[in-house]
Amino acid sequence: MSVNIRRARPGEAGLVLSFIRELAEYEKLSHEVEATEADIAEALFGERPQLYCAIAEWNSEPVGFAVWFANFSTFSGRHGIYLEDLYVRPSHRGRGLGKALLVYLARECVENGWSRLQWAVLDWNAPSIAFYKSLGAVMMDDWTLCRVTGPALTQLAGSSA
Repeated sequence: MSVNIRRARPGEAGLVLSFIRELAEYEKLSHEVEATEADIAEALFGERPQLYCAIAEWNSEPVGFAVWFANFSTFSGRHGIYLEDLYVRPSHRGRGLGKALLVYLARECVENGWSRLQWAVLDWNAPSIAFYKSLGAVMMDDWTLCRVTGPALTQLAGSSA
C-alpha cells in the first residue's frame, strides 16, 4: 500500500473543509465550525497565503490532512511551525499516515532552519497523546492555552488602553 504526503492544491478548499468538519465532529466541536470553502480557499491560496496544508493520501485517495502556519520564538530567535489541525480518517488510522504528516512538518522545520514544531491536544484525547509522546513530543502541562473570542474579543478591542 502507498502513502503520499503532498501540499494541498488550488481547487481543494472543499476537501480541506471536509477534513476540518470531520475533525470537529471527532472533537465534539462541530458547533464551532464557521469557516466556509471560500474562507479556506482565501487562507490557503489567496494573494498572500499564510496558512499551509498537507494532504495525506493512501493509494492516491485523500484520507487526512495537516494545517499549519509559521510562528516565531523570541527565545530561539527563529520561526517554527504551529500545527493547527492534524486528522486522519478513522478507517485509515494505524497505517502511519499521522506519523508521515508529522515527519513532513518536521522536515519543513529542519529544511528551513526553524526551531520547533508545536501544537495543542485535547486533554481527553488519550490515544493522540500517547501517539505524540511515542514520537518524542513533550506535553507542556505548565503552560495554559488562552483564547479570547466572540463578544469578549469585541469588548477587549473596544477597551481603552
